[in-house]
Amino acid sequence: MTITTYAVTGMTCSHCEGSVRAEVAKLDGVTAIDVSAASGELVITSDAVIDDATVLAAVDEAGYSAVRA
Repeated sequence: MTITTYAVTGMTCSHCEGSVRAEVAKLDGVTAIDVSAASGELVITSDAVIDDATVLAAVDEAGYSAVRA
């Protein structure tokens, strides 16, 4: 199991969290997602290492930007 944390900018509410969660949930191997607009943090638990570029593209698709924390 792998846990990876990202700093996400631009989220302000639970709707923002839901948008990020929905896009990241589409990625293969993701088993849990914790996203917080208050802290600007996205924590992904996966059963294998997921390429950072794939995660960043999913966050971008949701309308936000992220960097690995």
